[in-house]
Parts: sequence; structure tokens; C-alpha cells
Amino acid sequence: MRPLGSFRCFVFFLMMFLSVRLTHAESTNTESTDAPLPETIPSPEQEPLQEKSPLSTAQPSQLEESQSVIFDDRMLLEGYTQKYKDASRETILAMIKDDTLTPYKGAAAVRVFREHFSLEVFSKEKNRIEKILLQRLNRTNSPFVEVEILHTLCVMDRYQYFASLVPVLIQKMDHYNDAVNELAYAGLVDIIEAGHNRRREARIVFNTLRKTLFLSRKKLVGIKEPSSRLKQKLELLRWSIKILDIQELKRLPKEVINLL
Repeated sequence: MRPLGSFRCFVFFLMMFLSVRLTHAESTNTESTDAPLPETIPSPEQEPLQEKSPLSTAQPSQLEESQSVIFDDRMLLEGYTQKYKDASRETILAMIKDDTLTPYKGAAAVRVFREHFSLEVFSKEKNRIEKILLQRLNRTNSPFVEVEILHTLCVMDRYQYFASLVPVLIQKMDHYNDAVNELAYAGLVDIIEAGHNRRREARIVFNTLRKTLFLSRKKLVGIKEPSSRLKQKLELLRWSIKILDIQELKRLPKEVINLL
């Protein structure tokens, strides 16, 4: 009987030992599954990264440039002109000297000065302002600012600037931007109408247009109805011939004579 009792005791303790081992293993597995995820693994509940809009990181000048594609150049220039029309002369001059001013604002400032103050300055003050305009003309890359300054200088001192700046304005009429073309033509008409139909000035306009038309004479072959830009040149040409003499027609390309 003793061997049988000893065997039962052995089996009882063996079962107790195995049950304790199983309980310990289950508790270990539970702790490992409840452990926090490593910080390097992103949680699925985290908010996704938001992509930044290109306009949110753009510079102010880039924003205005992108807007200028949407809005018409004439509207922008006219809008800034109306905005600055009540500014003082010193404020307008400070804007013209400002290198950080955008092209549309700079061109509008020059226009406001021409329309409101250009005929009110004399002597030393006039010379000082002319230097400011010439410095801005040499620094700018904007055709709008260039045309407005060329126009303004001719208004301020017609005798000094007509011969050198009017030919440049005529060249600006060939600019690819229609707004620049219209500004240049309107400036030339304003300068001519403010004068006294002098032969010296008519000669400058005639010679400049004659050279321009000779260079493009091949493009004029076969044209029956001139474009709006060509009509502008023909109008200026008619004005100069009317003041000079009808004999000047002989100096023009035959393609131009047919259009006239």
C-alpha cells in the first residue's frame, strides 16, 4: 500500500506544479500584449499631415504677380491711380523712390505725379524731381513704369526730352503687352496735342516711324486692313507729314504709301 500511496502523492504534486507553470505563462503573455507601442510607430488615430498651399508660403510680390495674371493690367494700374490720387506730392515722390514698390503701384505713383504736380514744379525743385524720375527709369524693369516716366519727363520739359524720349515711346508701341502699347500711344498723343505742331518735333516722329516701317515692310505686303497697332503708327505718320510736306511720302516704303 505504501508504494501506491507514494505514487498518488507524486502525481498530485506534479499536477499542482504544472498548473502553477501554466498560470504564470498566461500572465506573462497578457502583460506583453498590454505593453505600450513604441514611440517610433505612428498611431493610426493621429491626424494626417496637411499639405501646405503654395499661396500660403508665397512672397507678397509673388502673390501680386499671380493676381496680375487674373486681373487686367489696365484695371490694376487704374485702381492704384485712383487710390493714390489724393496723396501729397512728397508722399508720391517717396513712393517713386521706393525700390520695394511693385510695378503697378510705381507706375500709378508716376501717373498721379504727372497729372497733379508735374506742371507745378520749377527751377531747383524741378531738377531734383527729374533726377528722381531718371534714377527710377534706369533701375526699373517694368515697361509700365518706363512708359509713365517717359511720358512724364516729356510733359515736364518738352524741349529737353522730346528728341531722346519720344522715339523710345514709339518703340514701346511694339511691346507684346497690349496695355503697354496703349499706354505708349496715349502718351504720344497727349505729348503731341500739348505742343504747337513744330516741324522739329514732326521730323523726329516721321524719321522714327519711317525706320520702324522700313524694318517691317515685308510684313506689310498684301495687307488690306491694317491692325490696330499699325493704325496707331499711320495716324502719327499722317500728323507728321501734314506738318512737314507731302513730298515726305516719297521717302516711305511703297507698302506704307498704299495703306495711307
